[in-house]
Amino acid sequence: MKKISLTGIKPTGTPHLGNYLGAIRPALELAKDYDTVYFIADYHALTTVHDGKEMADNIHKVAATWLACGLDPEKGLFYKQSDIPEIFELSWALSCFTPKGFMNRAHAYKAKVEANRANGEDLDTNVNMGLYCYPCLMDADILMFNADVVPVGKDQKQHVEFARDVAIRFNKQMGKDVFVVPEPLIQETTDVIPGLDGRKMSKSYDNTIELFLDEKARKKKVNKIVTNSLPLEAAKDPDTCNVFNLFKLFATPEETAALAETYRAGGMGWGYAKGELQRVLERTFGEAREKYNDLMAHPDRIDEILHAGAEKARPIAREHMDKVREVLGYGKSF
Repeated sequence: MKKISLTGIKPTGTPHLGNYLGAIRPALELAKDYDTVYFIADYHALTTVHDGKEMADNIHKVAATWLACGLDPEKGLFYKQSDIPEIFELSWALSCFTPKGFMNRAHAYKAKVEANRANGEDLDTNVNMGLYCYPCLMDADILMFNADVVPVGKDQKQHVEFARDVAIRFNKQMGKDVFVVPEPLIQETTDVIPGLDGRKMSKSYDNTIELFLDEKARKKKVNKIVTNSLPLEAAKDPDTCNVFNLFKLFATPEETAALAETYRAGGMGWGYAKGELQRVLERTFGEAREKYNDLMAHPDRIDEILHAGAEKARPIAREHMDKVREVLGYGKSF
């Protein structure tokens, strides 16, 4: 049997190229070697999003993005976290096995506290209990479906470490292996996805290129990419160019080598390089954009896919939760 990989997808904002390269593409490639579980972490988003219309729109956007990029809902599981009530029951049970010190060390909570400290504010300003306790819910997300591996970046390893510790603690206390102890699957890529200004592509820097812009809007964004002031006739170094560093992430090795040679030969203007980037981006996302737009025009289809995924996931969750209830002394649920 294949091992199980689990990926959580937080619905916040419109996905961009950095999200695709850093999370979407590598997570979808796991379907080749693992039985995959993908879920929309909509209750995690509730720590910051308190507008119902915005939440619903974000859920549809992120689900449509992953479906358009190649997620096959017929293979593995694809569901909304909020559609699996057993996850929230498990979250409470796990919280009773979780030391408060864990919560104090959680990265998101610590970052908020330090920001308050730096601003001279009360350390608990704008810290809701959802933010403070979210590791318990994340543990339930991971442990409910017996995930063997959880793909994460190096800065997110703590999430899986918490789940591992709680699983080991629970299993030891109960005297049986109720939970699979997960392993982090570290995304070792060291590529920093350059944004329009050369810094890491990030919504916080307002330097992103969204995935499904139409050709005209994307061209406008690509033309904003910062380049140097070398004249057309000058030879240029592709390795120090923001345009080229984006291009090579979507181009074939042959295309990458050819454009690098053009840079070094001189006689190339930045308009040509940006046109080549626009070409490979359209090739990569043109068809996906049509699927995305069609799904967003028919959100009921997205809901149907997510509901169908929940119908597949809930019996698994219910069976596992019954095992947890039994060892805790509650018996099976009705």
